[in-house]
Amino acid sequence: MAKSSNQKLKLMYLAKILQEKTDEEHGLTMPELIEQLALYDVKAERKSIYDDIEALREQMDMDVAKRTEGGRTEYYLASRDFELAELKLLVDAVQSSRFMTKEKTETLIRKIEGLTSTHQAKQLSRQVHVANRIKTMNKSIYYAVDDLHAAISQNRQISFQYVKWNVKMEREPQHNGKVYKVSPWALMWDDENYYLVAFESESKSIRHYRVDRMTGLQRLEDLREGAEQFKNFDMGTYSRKTFGMYHGRDEHVTLRCTNDMADAIIDRFGQDLFLRPVEGMVIDGVRQPSTHFDVTVKVSISPVFLTWLMNFGGRVRIAGPQWVIDEQVKLARACIEQYE
Repeated sequence: MAKSSNQKLKLMYLAKILQEKTDEEHGLTMPELIEQLALYDVKAERKSIYDDIEALREQMDMDVAKRTEGGRTEYYLASRDFELAELKLLVDAVQSSRFMTKEKTETLIRKIEGLTSTHQAKQLSRQVHVANRIKTMNKSIYYAVDDLHAAISQNRQISFQYVKWNVKMEREPQHNGKVYKVSPWALMWDDENYYLVAFESESKSIRHYRVDRMTGLQRLEDLREGAEQFKNFDMGTYSRKTFGMYHGRDEHVTLRCTNDMADAIIDRFGQDLFLRPVEGMVIDGVRQPSTHFDVTVKVSISPVFLTWLMNFGGRVRIAGPQWVIDEQVKLARACIEQYE
């Protein structure tokens, strides 16, 4: 009987079967491997498959293992480029990203599922429905990200309009349709959104823009500006001091915190801090143990930062400077007035 044209692809199909149908908990016997190959119109004998498995090990560095339990001998792919736990992390990241549309989320997760066996992929599929998070409607964000990376690598400026939602559920340009012209330097992911960090020549300052709110993006022929400002730019520091990516006046703020707030402060601002114990009260001539500490952090003063402090009630308060205290009091009073 003449061999089918697929016979030449036997090794490729065998690799595909092992990748898709087997894992550490699921294997295929030799008859089952022969049966699976037949589905691709490939005829095979035991001896040739033994040779093919050895070829996959040596030539393609595939970790094909064999086990025998209860009289059943199975072959399976023992390890992969991505472990199941790593794929779950990727799925969670994709699923929780608001800048991705629902359709794109499902497409990416299906591709991630293809990196493991069909058995383990079911565990990833179940994670897709863990939470019904809000997804952006801007399908062009993926092209925008590519364009921004291209502009950065080509050292080019860009132009775009910035849009927002109105009460009619329509996206409308901000500032009367102003066309922004900036020099892109970096992309960052913060609070489940993509942001462009750029130098704005008009204000001579570093600004950031949500990528899903940019429209009409164009790469320009003008070379980027702001090299000096970004010479020693630290993305981690910028992210820590900017709450909710709201721009505000930078200031060194001293916070007085109860000792149980150390974890929250370090988690937000990092470990490069000095927590200064506040001396305890003197009662009957005996100084009591310290219950508070002071810490000075550099932040961008904004309503988001001030509201973040309110989350902790009396456990965190601003110790200075006075103008920041005044802003906090002003915001708190405005909130109270809403209910009076």
